Amino acid sequence: MKNPISVTLTVYFECPFWVGVFERISGQKLQACRVVFGSSEPKDYEVYALVMARYQTMKFGKPVEADSRRISHINPKRMQRQVSKALQSAGTSTKAQEAMRLSREAQKQERKKVNKLHKDQTADEKYLNHQIKKKEKKKGH
Repeated sequence: MKNPISVTLTVYFECPFWVGVFERISGQKLQACRVVFGSSEPKDYEVYALVMARYQTMKFGKPVEADSRRISHINPKRMQRQVSKALQSAGTSTKAQEAMRLSREAQKQERKKVNKLHKDQTADEKYLNHQIKKKEKKKGH
């Protein structure tokens, strides 16, 4: 049996914008992605259009260990109770927050590495240009 993929979208108000957090669970790995909708509450058709247009290009964070619960057939009444319970609780799951935090830290480290490399290259170029100018001065005309 293939690994089932479960995707959950949580929309909440984070002053001053409406934010959506996509949580994608594949196998035992959880990935999260944060989307800012804007200052007005998104309508159902706007959320649907976003999912249809941009889901493939969304940048999910690196996978983190998810709960080991298997996704199986759920009684429809139980599922309805779980949905209403989830609607009562606001915010994102701590696993999704952890996944986004780890993703941000990884991006920060990558950015630092690239900036240091660029800074070193420009310093080397500046030094070489200075050496060339010194040699030109010594040559005479």
